[in-house]
Amino acid sequence: MISLLAYTVLAISTAWIVTIIVLAVLTAAVIVLYFLGKKAQKRQAEQEAQMEAYKQTVSMLIIDKKRMRLIDAGLPQAVLEQAPKLMRRAKLPIVKAKVGPQIMSLVCDEKIFESVPVKKEVKAVVSGIYITEVKGLHGKNASQQQAPKKGFKAWVEKMQEKAGAKSVK
Repeated sequence: MISLLAYTVLAISTAWIVTIIVLAVLTAAVIVLYFLGKKAQKRQAEQEAQMEAYKQTVSMLIIDKKRMRLIDAGLPQAVLEQAPKLMRRAKLPIVKAKVGPQIMSLVCDEKIFESVPVKKEVKAVVSGIYITEVKGLHGKNASQQQAPKKGFKAWVEKMQEKAGAKSVK
């Protein structure tokens, strides 16, 4: 009976020790991630300021756009050498455009990649090889055109329209 009681006390104290060690490791990880996040925020703010300083508006004809690896994108060798190894394998939004007489591969901002029209002439804000914004568009914008509705309600509206009934709105 006494050995069972001693074993129970030992098991409880071992569980508490393991719990305290796990909590200490988690606390240390949170503190390290906090400081790394602050450092990354500072670096991103510096990069944004640098991009703002070098931006210029350029008229270009968008030939093609797709997501592809940095290695396969046809970017200059200097860009590939400066990119971190993980970035070389990641798929980035790449736009192939004719700027003046030259055909170039440019990296597009993730936010505007879907709104960049293909086979259209645009005025884009470019910072180095990075497209940050698409301004003036010649012709209709892809985002101005109404996207087709999906789902059951759209199907019902389509069938009512075919039957000649007015949809209730």
